[in-house]
Amino acid sequence: MKLVVINPNSTQSMTDKIIASARAAAGDHVEVIGRTAHGAPASIEGHFDEVMSAAHLMREVQQAEASAADAIVVACFDDPSIGACREIATGPVLGICEAACKAASMIATSFTVVTTLPRSVPIIEDLVRKYGLDHQCRRVRSAEIPVLALEEPGSNARQQIRDEILRAIDEDKCEAVVLGCAGMSDLTEWLSRETGIPVIDGVTVATKFAEALVGAGLKTSKIGAYAVPNKK
Repeated sequence: MKLVVINPNSTQSMTDKIIASARAAAGDHVEVIGRTAHGAPASIEGHFDEVMSAAHLMREVQQAEASAADAIVVACFDDPSIGACREIATGPVLGICEAACKAASMIATSFTVVTTLPRSVPIIEDLVRKYGLDHQCRRVRSAEIPVLALEEPGSNARQQIRDEILRAIDEDKCEAVVLGCAGMSDLTEWLSRETGIPVIDGVTVATKFAEALVGAGLKTSKIGAYAVPNKK
């Protein structure tokens, strides 16, 4: 099975981290190929960045499709342009927000999302509602750190995320926590140990979900919303 994992921003160090997490999760029969959306913003922090990254993301999806990818993971928690990606792709395309939140709903009756900047909170709240999980999501919280701080050696980002999770446990009474940024994927095990709560990384979960969907012989429906784009 060939799984293409796309980082829709242009920061290669984040791609490297994401791909390491995906490969650690993937089965032996899964070839994980990483792609970076070169030319896109260095990070996706809001609607403008999402729009500016879209064409670069589409290019990477088209290349993945041309290389006969069995499935694609879009590794940004805003799930940018997922519908457009699914129109292009034959196999399943998974966004890490949808994958992580649905995984949380399967192992806990409630969960909180901990993301980076406050501006991401309403975007993620909208996604949670779209996925029909707002009744289980206690809160979307911000650790008040820029995405690129996760790539800076010596930053206090991991401690800030841990402290926000501890506040979520105390104040939200949540039973699980979803990490609201692909750049947090390498912190999952440490945060689970430090906080004593299931901490869910969307990259890991999306990788396993993609593997399962392909194993079940499922592809993206081409009748209706995800039909191949009309030629113009």
